[in-house]
Amino acid sequence: MDRLIYLAMSGAKATMQRQDTLANNLANASTTGFRAEMQAFRAVPVRGDGATTRVYALESTIGHNDAPGPVASTGRALDVAVEGKSWLAVQALDGTEAYTRAGHLQTNAEGQLVTPEGLPVLGDGGPITLPLNATVEVSATGNISTTVGNGRPQSAGRLKLVTPEAPLTRGTDGLFRPRDGGDLPADPAARVQSGALEGSNVSAVETMVAMIAAARQFEQQMKMLSGAEQREQGAAKLLSSQ
Repeated sequence: MDRLIYLAMSGAKATMQRQDTLANNLANASTTGFRAEMQAFRAVPVRGDGATTRVYALESTIGHNDAPGPVASTGRALDVAVEGKSWLAVQALDGTEAYTRAGHLQTNAEGQLVTPEGLPVLGDGGPITLPLNATVEVSATGNISTTVGNGRPQSAGRLKLVTPEAPLTRGTDGLFRPRDGGDLPADPAARVQSGALEGSNVSAVETMVAMIAAARQFEQQMKMLSGAEQREQGAAKLLSSQ
């Protein structure tokens, strides 16, 4: 009987974790450059004295869905959609280099190129600073040129674009980094589409269907726990009547 309780309990816990992941994906269905989280579970026997008759469902994280999201034209000069498997380099709050696909860029009061969260966007030589009140153009290679008034266009640097060989891992801040740490080298072949943004690769319909299926699965697990309790009560009555 206790084996049934272990199975139902671990299954219900795994289903709740899956529901949390799906809910987070659905909440970011309209977030620029968001990559859907993916989860997997594996059955692991509980080791201890005696036979291994009890099994837990443990999370086996497989990372994120690396499929590109839909690209929509915005016509805004500082909007860039990174093409292919490349990423845009930014400076995280802890000062380390991290990577994102969210290309909705802007300038702060000092003229520094930043993300909507205020993180500095990195160029090949560090953070990029643009002249105030300048007209900005971003080429397909990530080169930034600025024009102030009727002056001649001036180069303001090049966006640092990287193309990792291995999948990146998502941090708690929502940014991505290599599994072994360190900074990735700039990729001269990486390209961006100016005046456009890449949307989230989360399918709202598929995620909602998966959430409904997870909710039904959780109900089944709870019914198994309830059935186990009823059987325990019935067995206790039989034993007490003897």
